[in-house]
Amino acid sequence: MSPEQALAVLLVSPQSTGGIGAHVRTLAAGLVARGVSVTVCSPGDTLERFSLAETGAEVVALPVGSVAGLRATQARLRTLAGAHDVTHAHGVRAAATAAMAGAGPLVATWHNAPLGPPSRRFLHRALEQLSARRSALVLGASSDLVERARSAGARRALLCEVAAPALAAAGVPTAAVHPDSTALHEPARVLAIGRLHPQKRFDLLISVAAAWAAGPGRPEFLIAGDGPLAGSLARRAARLRAPVRFLGPRSDIGELLATADLVVLPSDWEARPLVAQEALRAGVPLVATDVGGVRDLVGDAAVLVRRSDPTALTEGIGRVLGDETLRARLRLAGPAQASTWPTVDQMVDRLLQQYLDLSSRSRSPGAATPDDTPAGPDNHRAND
Repeated sequence: MSPEQALAVLLVSPQSTGGIGAHVRTLAAGLVARGVSVTVCSPGDTLERFSLAETGAEVVALPVGSVAGLRATQARLRTLAGAHDVTHAHGVRAAATAAMAGAGPLVATWHNAPLGPPSRRFLHRALEQLSARRSALVLGASSDLVERARSAGARRALLCEVAAPALAAAGVPTAAVHPDSTALHEPARVLAIGRLHPQKRFDLLISVAAAWAAGPGRPEFLIAGDGPLAGSLARRAARLRAPVRFLGPRSDIGELLATADLVVLPSDWEARPLVAQEALRAGVPLVATDVGGVRDLVGDAAVLVRRSDPTALTEGIGRVLGDETLRARLRLAGPAQASTWPTVDQMVDRLLQQYLDLSSRSRSPGAATPDDTPAGPDNHRAND
């Protein structure tokens, strides 16, 4: 039996409708394919939304990240962790819950920075500190999260380059077939994809669309996704008479990209946004806010603008739509930049090696516990 086949990993996820759930599904499927025994603990709706049982992992419905039933959740996690070699919690709330349950060796992946009012940020920081100090390894989805983990007391913090799974081959963007083609639709189609959540700043995009001068050069703005702001964003667009069309939740992202002239990402913060990865791979020009890990991800293969600045966002979109030479460069630069990113298989293999290392150390006689492991040189590295 190989070391992988002897390994049992517990994946813990909070409620998710986006990146965390998609990442956990990708990781679970990759580990199962390598012979690892995997259990996924997550709220029932997340297990169902991402079809986690179909990965071959065992699934356990638990309200991870919720205050309601916290003691019972911790007790169940403590029991499950004891039957697994490694626990890997995703998101600060899930990591803090697993830490309070005494799960170990514990790997925590931080996917998001704190946003919102000071009270919310204070609580987030407290959970970060708890997670950092009780985890054998903290993985940050972007370099700024790695630095936050170190400042919160993590003994070992590394960058985890979360890879987007390949899109279904339902649609092939024009750029992939004719990379020299820079023709725009009439009107030009500006596409945004994401959860309708304050962080994504679709309200800002609606304001930009509403202020765009009427006429033949006015683009059509398409927003794909669902979330808590669906109603208020639709009402805002109607009130401002913005040329915005809401597409709702979609699974045919490849098809959407195939008909887009430009993808826009106006978020207040992102780590390694999946939509940016998908756009660049497809050769669709991208305009994004220069936040979090976006610059590290896209390099010079996208146009970056200041966050929360409607003028900068308007200028960035207008610059791409109005410059055929720039569009041609971005169509070629996107796939080239994407070729430098780790693949899903490479990401899973790297994580698996971390699990094997932690598992072997925890089984060694006299192995240090998470609370007495000394800081080593890895604590000063952003990548591994």
